Amino acid sequence: MNLAVQIRELTKHYVLKSETVRALRGVSFDVPEGDYVAIMGPSGSGKSTLLNLLGCLDRPTSGSFILGGDDVARMSDDQLSAIRASRIGFVFQSYNLIPQLTVVENIEVPLYYMGQLNAKTKKRCRELAEMVGLGERLGHRPAQLSGGQQQRVAIARSLVNNPQFILADEATGNLDSVTTDEILALFHRLNENGVTIIMVTHEDEVAEHAKRVIRLRDGLIQVDERNKQRKTTFGQHAAKMAQIDLNSTDPVATSS
Repeated sequence: MNLAVQIRELTKHYVLKSETVRALRGVSFDVPEGDYVAIMGPSGSGKSTLLNLLGCLDRPTSGSFILGGDDVARMSDDQLSAIRASRIGFVFQSYNLIPQLTVVENIEVPLYYMGQLNAKTKKRCRELAEMVGLGERLGHRPAQLSGGQQQRVAIARSLVNNPQFILADEATGNLDSVTTDEILALFHRLNENGVTIIMVTHEDEVAEHAKRVIRLRDGLIQVDERNKQRKTTFGQHAAKMAQIDLNSTDPVATSS
């Protein structure tokens, strides 16, 4: 079994004035390739801190974070920046699209920053847009799209760097129930095709779609269990999204 992520005894302490806040107090877990994990927890549980560490936006106080055989916990800021650009696909609650760019140009952004934008990778970006159902809106800008369509752009963008995992932060938090179903159906199909997903959410109904749920409390893992009653059915309006042919373009194929 190959591991996408390996976390060992991860701690994170913050010093606020004279007080030390132990946000994470020794967290350990593995994420095998192809897994779909929901990370949950109340306010103050360490969920946001863990999200920042998984996204290489911060470094732990102690412990290890093995990504693709490398311990990123001890990397420099420049090295972490390179990891974020090349190995992790981000999907945010607020989409984080660039308003002035079109759908396909937003998908191309990570490749542009990595200096890998060429005719071959541009073609792949168009294919990814088609894969998420936006083939007829390549020239549209974010303001011309619905929230669900913007999130689909963000998902396509998260796949262009052939990431070792997608890190989704409250990816359905700004969406209505119908559109949430569509996005979860897309994540489900991506995962069925081998994409590893780590989703941070506070919604039980969203976590029900993951294969596994990790619950944090007071900086420790309280529960880590397989979802025996995983929800794999979606509303009628999500049917089209669930049936997208992901084989028309390989979401985990390298673009180099």
